[in-house]
Amino acid sequence: MPSPNWKAPRDKKLILLVDDEITVLKLLEFILKKDYELVIHNNGLEAISWMDEGHMPDLIISDLEMPYVDGLDFVRSLKTSGYYRDIPIILLSAAYSLEDLAEKLPYNFNLLMPKPFNPTKLKESIQNLLN
Repeated sequence: MPSPNWKAPRDKKLILLVDDEITVLKLLEFILKKDYELVIHNNGLEAISWMDEGHMPDLIISDLEMPYVDGLDFVRSLKTSGYYRDIPIILLSAAYSLEDLAEKLPYNFNLLMPKPFNPTKLKESIQNLLN
């Protein structure tokens, strides 16, 4: 009998979605739920708490502008952590250009996609990062 902390292997990769806009989360869920296991949080604080409970996503898609802990602070906390720093991150933003973001965030992330995003390009990017 497995220990209480044992988790069965997943059939699908786990993606953590972090955004305070419900319409964006619903769209992401609609686009991705067939191919991936999804966990959804409305801000970086909730996402960090969930991860600190021992959960480890295979990839994170996060908005940059959110309440409590915004995307910049969320990425900063992940990338300075020894435990989470290698998780691929896709950032979504309507407000930042890549140049602006590079000045504000000296930590690596994998991709910045503008909002509104192209669903086909997003899915291709996810597949590339997970393979």
